Amino acid sequence: MDIEEQAALTSGADFWHTRAVGDVPAVMVTDGPHGVRKQVAGEGHGLLDSEPSTCFPPAVAMGSTWDPDLLRRVGEALGEECRAMDVAVLLGPGINLKRTPLGGRNFEYFSEDPILTGVLATEWVAGLQSRGVGASLKHFAINSQETDRMRVSADVDERTLRELYLRAFQRVVQRARPWTVMCSYNRINGVYASQHHWLLTEVLRGEWGYEGVLVSDWGAVVDRVEAVRAGLDLTMPGPDDPGDRALAAAVRDGSLPAPALQTAAARVASLVRRAVTAATPGATYDVEAHHALAREAAGRGIVLLKNEGGLLPLSPDEPAVAVIGEQARNPRYQGGGSSLINPTKLDNALDEITALARGDVRFAPGYDDPEAAATLARACSVAIVFAGSEEETEGSDRTGLELPAAHLALIERVAAANPRTVVVLSNGAVVRTGPWDAAVPALVEGWLLGQAGGGAIADVLFGVVNPSGRLAETIPLRLADHPSHLDFPGEQGHVRYGEGIHVGYRGFDAREQDVAYPFGFGLSYTTFEYSGLAVSTVDGGLEVRVTVTNTGARDGREVVQVYTALPVSRVRRAPRELKAFASVPVAAGASAEVVLRVEDGDLAYWDIELRRWVVEAGEYTVAVGASSRDIRATATVAVAGDDERRALTAESTIAEWFADPRGSQVLTEAFAALAGSGGDGGVMARTVVDPSMFSLMASMPLERVIAFAGEAFGPDALAELIKAAN
Repeated sequence: MDIEEQAALTSGADFWHTRAVGDVPAVMVTDGPHGVRKQVAGEGHGLLDSEPSTCFPPAVAMGSTWDPDLLRRVGEALGEECRAMDVAVLLGPGINLKRTPLGGRNFEYFSEDPILTGVLATEWVAGLQSRGVGASLKHFAINSQETDRMRVSADVDERTLRELYLRAFQRVVQRARPWTVMCSYNRINGVYASQHHWLLTEVLRGEWGYEGVLVSDWGAVVDRVEAVRAGLDLTMPGPDDPGDRALAAAVRDGSLPAPALQTAAARVASLVRRAVTAATPGATYDVEAHHALAREAAGRGIVLLKNEGGLLPLSPDEPAVAVIGEQARNPRYQGGGSSLINPTKLDNALDEITALARGDVRFAPGYDDPEAAATLARACSVAIVFAGSEEETEGSDRTGLELPAAHLALIERVAAANPRTVVVLSNGAVVRTGPWDAAVPALVEGWLLGQAGGGAIADVLFGVVNPSGRLAETIPLRLADHPSHLDFPGEQGHVRYGEGIHVGYRGFDAREQDVAYPFGFGLSYTTFEYSGLAVSTVDGGLEVRVTVTNTGARDGREVVQVYTALPVSRVRRAPRELKAFASVPVAAGASAEVVLRVEDGDLAYWDIELRRWVVEAGEYTVAVGASSRDIRATATVAVAGDDERRALTAESTIAEWFADPRGSQVLTEAFAALAGSGGDGGVMARTVVDPSMFSLMASMPLERVIAFAGEAFGPDALAELIKAAN
């Protein structure tokens, strides 16, 4: 290809297609991630008009399944629908962390934890791509808010960036090899993601070995030449003729190296050929089977938060069931924005409850008339109230955690009228549950559940499905308690990630702060006991074995969670961090041995001095439990760790010199020789080694200390000391 053709290949033909250039055809990409949002072609259709496809549960619910195998199955189904609709790349999954519960797009993201996010997303991508359809891992990186999302600079230190916000991306890139990675809109420490050479080329390609296509989010590119220079391959949407001309001109005048454009064009051409090879003309999918999978996934993502007195599951023989709240009849099953799916069919909870109940089922819309709803509740044996938030959408963040006032009033009136009240929530991110949850015996977190959510809710309420969902994000008592609260959404074009590594549950735990419901929490209709915890080191990581026994009368599924801590560490750490998990089915009365692996890389922290990952040696605490605050068994294990020796310099402190065995030896010998001399040098040497003075001198850099020695210890002697120590 000539230069103009290369430039043309690096921008789209229109909103959803790459450009056909020479013998390279065009292929279609389209929005996901919980369905295939293929825009309806032809005049008279808007951008959000799309062909029917299965609306699987959004990531907010899929994250709460804690089940990698289920995520892979959903990914496979999405891949089948993409092939049937001639879509080459599905734009997902979204794996940005839920830094704040106010994030408007949190419903598209899995969790506040990078390990949970990374494990689930890896399987989603693997499932999708197993069907010959490419994923687009997004939004790379630090896209944790919608406020000023096109310009805001996420200002974050490198340790936090590496350990929290890039960790899931690294895992998915290296294990699932997504066909494309999508850069985010925002700036990162002042530089637009689309122009961030360190992020796109040095880290993603250089350190992680990524070989696929880097595509922009739609409209994220500010400067095509700088974007290609940084490592971006494909600018979307298109066409962008001025940008194409600018690229060609930059190559011709030498301001952009020709190989940069050649490489970008070659990557796009390779993606297209890969997609064309995998295409399956005439492919179809089983609509009913995918709806059934959507119902299974939705049921698995529902979290039972409260069940006093065993009110749930309900008996099908309840004499009279009051279903209250318009959302039971007209469900809110997905968030707003580019991921809006046109479902192949749509269940609602009212119909599904009616189908399962053998008694009388009565309905009241509720929100506009709580008194009528309370009257109905008093006349029935049980009341089910549907309530939820209405704000989650791409493009804007939420204004608070409270439920709408009408929903709160409805819950209060119904709970006062009927002591057997169940509240079912529908929301794309956590809502404040207090103080009203104290008045209701049963609380079900129903998230946004996709097109089959109504049936899934009925399944859980009547015990057809034993709930096994677990919270993938903490529910705080108040918004002000959240670690991100004082540094969100920022101001004057910047948002400071001031909580550092203490994102989500890490911050609550570090402050020993009460929460409404902790990370990893979720109840079941049965009970589980843990026993026989054993931890050993394997290949630098850990192998954790524990036996889980179902001590109740129902078959169930337990999510076993492994957290680690290093109480004595050279760096600040969270009190506990999730490192492994498993969703394990256990029959009533049965036991299952669960074996989990914590890889050495997952134990590592990012050392800002060494500029690399380090597994710190020490006695690690390994905690196994049913949530971050429901620890059932603990053990300690010695981890050898990595070589962490830091080169000693003139700027190293006296304490750092004495903490290093070799440094301590050479410094002690030098000061001993100097101590016997007279003058300032001897006084300085005797002072440093005096135990009573050490606390005063410990934090002083060596070169500042020896300055007090005058000519007795000059630059040459210091250089020799450093050489000997290293």
